[in-house]
Amino acid sequence: MPHKSSLFSLAALTRAYRRNLAALVRVAKPVKGKKHAPAQGGAVARKAARAAPRRSTPLAGASSEWLAGIAPGPAGARRFHLFVPAGLAPAPGESFPLLVMLHGCGQTGRDLAASSRMNRLAARKRFLVLYPEQERVANAHGCWNWYDRRSGKADAEAATLLAAVDQVARRHPVDLERVAVAGLSAGGSMAALLAARYPSRFCAVVMHSGVAPGTAESAATAVAAMRGSRDAHLPIAQAPLPAGGLGGVGDGVAADRQSLPPLLILHGDADGVVSVRNAAATAVLWASAAGARATASRTLRRGQRYPMQAMEFKAHGQVVVSVREITGLGHAWSGGAPGLPHSDPAGPDASALAWAFVARQFGRLA
Repeated sequence: MPHKSSLFSLAALTRAYRRNLAALVRVAKPVKGKKHAPAQGGAVARKAARAAPRRSTPLAGASSEWLAGIAPGPAGARRFHLFVPAGLAPAPGESFPLLVMLHGCGQTGRDLAASSRMNRLAARKRFLVLYPEQERVANAHGCWNWYDRRSGKADAEAATLLAAVDQVARRHPVDLERVAVAGLSAGGSMAALLAARYPSRFCAVVMHSGVAPGTAESAATAVAAMRGSRDAHLPIAQAPLPAGGLGGVGDGVAADRQSLPPLLILHGDADGVVSVRNAAATAVLWASAAGARATASRTLRRGQRYPMQAMEFKAHGQVVVSVREITGLGHAWSGGAPGLPHSDPAGPDASALAWAFVARQFGRLA
């Protein structure tokens, strides 16, 4: 059976919101012995950011590296881990793709790495994986604040995540033309927000069980958005981002909607936390921005895994949005490791689907 994930439940929310989530909350246990870094910036955060990355036990491969770091930004400091596969020694002038993985509520980056097994795929396909960490000071249940655009918190977190990408790229051989972002639940919504705000920085985005990031402006409106009862929106463009630079809060979002990177949407039709209606709504919204049209739906199935309904939206012969609605999948990473929260091994392999979609975009960059 699919595992249900925790969704955010803040003290300031309404009683109805708490009731709605009470039956769904299943908070993953934190890693023992792991200390939380301060959520805010300052001298300590800046010192940590300048320090050499710390090495700890990797999640895949005896000689792989699991590097810890911290990136200051407009939302304060955020910790991260970077997975570097064994033997990833670049030749002169060589650089590698980077996939940013954003965890869901009640998770950590380590949890998402374990359930998705993305590191195992990275070792085979030779790419780096960045796992940013949300701080519990910023959100009591570890959710990315994708919905909190009214206060500016969502945009500040997006800018801070981009700062983490830039920090990693300065220290490691990252090909900035081949950076993609993926996420689960709140992480999926934040991934879409990152791509909408900074479309030139990402070659592809994968939203697993998420909501279009402009559909809510606060925690209260996010509840209705999760239920699929609000009209889907993307953040409104206000001004172009300075070329080659990291914009601060309020610097504007995607100025050219034609430049939105290709989007893969994965969603289970048995999701009781985030309505599957959000998948179709986000697809239509993203496709409309690029003038893309839908192709015929088809059913795909591999072995005994759950079947899925597949549909593409294309413009000028190129896939702008690809949707995979997975039959029987709840609120969990499809095809994930067995026995873990937020993970359903019976679903199609979401990690393989995500990377195949991302890698297909590299051909467009040639």
